[in-house]
Amino acid sequence: MKAKSFGYIVIASSLAGLPTLGQAEWQALPEQAPVPADNPMSAAKIELGKTLYFDPRLSSTGTVSCNSCHNVMLGGDDNRDVSMGVHGKTGNRNAPTVWNSAFNASQFWDGRAADLEEQAKGPVTNPVEMAMKDLDTAIEAIRAIPGYEPMFTQAFGPDSVSEDNMARAIAAYERTLITPNSPYDRYVKGDREALTAQQLRGMEAFKQAGCVSCHSGPAFNGADLARDGGGLFMKFPLFTDNPYVERYDFMADQGRAEATGKAADEYMWKVPTLRNVALTAPYFHNGSVKTLDEAVRVMAKTQLNQELSEQQVEDIVAFLGALTGEFPEQSLPRLPGTPGFTIIQ
Repeated sequence: MKAKSFGYIVIASSLAGLPTLGQAEWQALPEQAPVPADNPMSAAKIELGKTLYFDPRLSSTGTVSCNSCHNVMLGGDDNRDVSMGVHGKTGNRNAPTVWNSAFNASQFWDGRAADLEEQAKGPVTNPVEMAMKDLDTAIEAIRAIPGYEPMFTQAFGPDSVSEDNMARAIAAYERTLITPNSPYDRYVKGDREALTAQQLRGMEAFKQAGCVSCHSGPAFNGADLARDGGGLFMKFPLFTDNPYVERYDFMADQGRAEATGKAADEYMWKVPTLRNVALTAPYFHNGSVKTLDEAVRVMAKTQLNQELSEQQVEDIVAFLGALTGEFPEQSLPRLPGTPGFTIIQ
C-alpha cells in the first residue's frame, strides 16, 4: 500500500534544518481521512455513527459503549492496561486509540480487521467486551429503539437497519476523528518556530536510533510501508535477552499468530501510531509499561538492541509530545429513548 492511497501530504526533507530520513520523508497528517468508495461520508451517516458509538445499549448489559474503551474525550483510549467490558470482565490487550485510526492499514493489534467497518462489528459480540449474543441480537436491539429507524433512513434510505450499515455509520464517524496541526506538522510545513530545541534534538535522535524504520509515514504507524494492504507487522520483542521482556511479560501473548494460527506470525504485531502517544499511557499491547520514557527505553532495547542515554530518552519523549495534534470539538449525542419501556434484560 502506497502513501498516495492515503492522500498523504509529503513534505520535502530538503527544508533547511529539517532532519532527513534518507529515502523516506517527514510527512504531515492530512486534515481528512481516506474514504472508501463503498461508504461515502454524509452528515446524517456521521451523526448516526456518533450516536451508536456512544450508545451502551449495543452491549448485553447496557453498560459498555465504543466510547467506554476508546474515549474521544481523552486520547482515544481509556488509560487502562486492559479495558473493562460487561460484568467487569477484562481481556489481555490494551485498547488502541481511535484518534487517527482511519490512517491504519488494518485494525486491532493483530490486524485481523481489514478496515474500520469490519472492526466496528468485533467488540459488539466479543464475550469480554460488549457481549451481545450475535450481531442479529444487536440489530434487534437497535430496531427496538424507536428513534434509530429514522436516523438510518436519513443516512442510508428506507429499511436500512442492518449490521453492515451499523458498522458503516460508526466507521464514518471514526473517520472524522483526525488530529492534525500538531507542532510537528506545523514544523514540517515550514513553521521553524513550532518545535523547541529539545524537540528538534529528539526528532534527530528518533531518526538516528532507527525508530523510523517502523514508525514512518504521516501517522508514524508504517502504513506507507504496508504489505498486501494488511498493515506493517513487526516482531516484538525482537531482542529478548534483556530484563524488560520478563519484567513486562511480553512473551505471554503470541500476537498475530493467535488470529491466524500461523507459526510465522508468532509475536508479530501491527505497528501502532505514535500520534498523540503522550496521551495514551499505558503502553504496548498489554498495557504493562506505565510511562512514555520507560516505553522509549524498552523499544530501544527490545527492537534496536540499544541503550539510550537519559538525555536521548528525554529528547525523544519531548519530540513524541510534539505529535499531539488539535482535537476537533466533541459533543455528547442525545441518545434516542425508549419511552415507557427498556430493552435491557
